[in-house]
Amino acid sequence: MTTAFDRLQFGPHLDIAARSCAGGGPAARPENQDNFLLVDSTGLAHFLIGQDHIQQRIAHWTPGHVRLAVLDGMGGHGHGREAAEAVVAGLLGVPPCSSLAELGRQLDALHTNLQHTFAADYPPGKRPGTTLTMLELRPGAPALLYHVGDSRLYEIREGRVMALTIDHVPATTYAMDGVLDEDEWWRQVHGEHRSQISQAFILGNAFSNPAELSDPLYPLLPENLPPFLAHLADRRTLELSPDALYLLATDGFWSCDVPLEWVGHWPAVLQASSSARAACDRLFEEMLERPPEGLHPDNLTAIVVRARAAEETAVPAH
Repeated sequence: MTTAFDRLQFGPHLDIAARSCAGGGPAARPENQDNFLLVDSTGLAHFLIGQDHIQQRIAHWTPGHVRLAVLDGMGGHGHGREAAEAVVAGLLGVPPCSSLAELGRQLDALHTNLQHTFAADYPPGKRPGTTLTMLELRPGAPALLYHVGDSRLYEIREGRVMALTIDHVPATTYAMDGVLDEDEWWRQVHGEHRSQISQAFILGNAFSNPAELSDPLYPLLPENLPPFLAHLADRRTLELSPDALYLLATDGFWSCDVPLEWVGHWPAVLQASSSARAACDRLFEEMLERPPEGLHPDNLTAIVVRARAAEETAVPAH
């Protein structure tokens, strides 16, 4: 079946698929406040506005550069969908970034500008917000990661699943202060369901001062993280392995009573898939048709990425 995604061109070395929905089950959310952004190697962008799929051409895009992002609008603060849409609209105007410093400058400025945009309608403590987990895929160079909130980037490889991002939640604040050790942090963040968040795009952060919301974003970097999390900095380069699947996803996929057990079975479900689209479809099929025990229904958004090895893209000799 041909879809709008089939127009997107990611080049010979990347296989990418995405999907987003309000969720499923009798308690499904009435509105999808998630969003995503795919910008292909030609500058054709695909995203959501008003929950409808939109495509738009970005002028002067660097050939071969790809941008991927998932966003989870914070409905608890009101207008979460609009916040996520505003960030996507802003990302359409951010030029392809070739370094972490450039990416950080551009997105931190977008965060500040959107705070000013929403300031007239919302006091600081009631501003809408959204998560943002984003990859800049540069031709011939490692990917650039930029992460805010509690959506995640996962690597699924050799029968194992590994989180490559840190949730911006109170447990992380406690770990940074030395109150939680590694085992307790993993138990609270990955072993149970909690709905609190300590930082979001537009909203601001409660890391610099947990007693109040501060306007700027607070990057979690090796110098402010405990040793057991220092390798998972929010802003870093990342080599994509052709032996792995990468999953950018919002937290509806693990909002259940025993998330470690649920996430742990993903390799068996996904790794046999012949393409990124097949893996994405299987992931949604599991959530919508065979949901985990104790599911807390939420919106679902995922981007699946596979980096193809050179031999997979070589033209056969005749």
